[in-house]
Amino acid sequence: MSWLLLRPTGRFAAQRYTGTMLEKLPEVIGHALQGMRAGLDKIVFNTLGMRQGMASIALSSVAFADHAPLPSRHTADGEGLSPPLQWAGLPAGTESLVLVVEDADSPTPNPLVHAIVVGLRPTEGKLDEAAIPSRDNAGAAGLHVGRNSGLQAAWLPPDPPPGHGAHRYAFQLFALDGMPAFSAAPGRDEVFDALRKHALASGLLIGTCERPDGSIKIKKTAPAGPLATG
Repeated sequence: MSWLLLRPTGRFAAQRYTGTMLEKLPEVIGHALQGMRAGLDKIVFNTLGMRQGMASIALSSVAFADHAPLPSRHTADGEGLSPPLQWAGLPAGTESLVLVVEDADSPTPNPLVHAIVVGLRPTEGKLDEAAIPSRDNAGAAGLHVGRNSGLQAAWLPPDPPPGHGAHRYAFQLFALDGMPAFSAAPGRDEVFDALRKHALASGLLIGTCERPDGSIKIKKTAPAGPLATG
């Protein structure tokens, strides 16, 4: 099936597609899109071209292990809260941190961005659960959040299409040698340019999410008819 048949156009169409449309695709379409995946080679971590410091930051979460499923409370099937993260092993000279979360297996030409946070203080050592704003959650005060693929400065909960297989969500943390002046809600391109100039080291943590066939149920309503009597 052609990707052009599925891709909406325009700002608001993009919001609808990335925010809710994937989870509502029929499973037959999920199967048809099996071979269409952005790929891990296209995430920021692998396209930045770092020669030193790559994967030297230890990034982890108490909510899930590396390459293990994300708990439903952090996906569109649950509360949709951003997961807790913690890090160690920052290099000398680290002035700030940047977090980028991407879906490496989205049926799109490039990975979908699920979260961007810039200007994190290295001394914090962690990001608490629900720190990034999301639906019905204001997030932590003072956090500088960038735009996700839904054009919102928020956490976009994972919502892979039924039948498309496991999706890998790449939590990528970067140590910077300064504090770049980002816009109010920077997007991926702006952040990528800053990382090319200032990144010292990086860390990667993968969480997965999958919706098996039939996981999205469509309620069927019987047609109205005359009431039985007697």
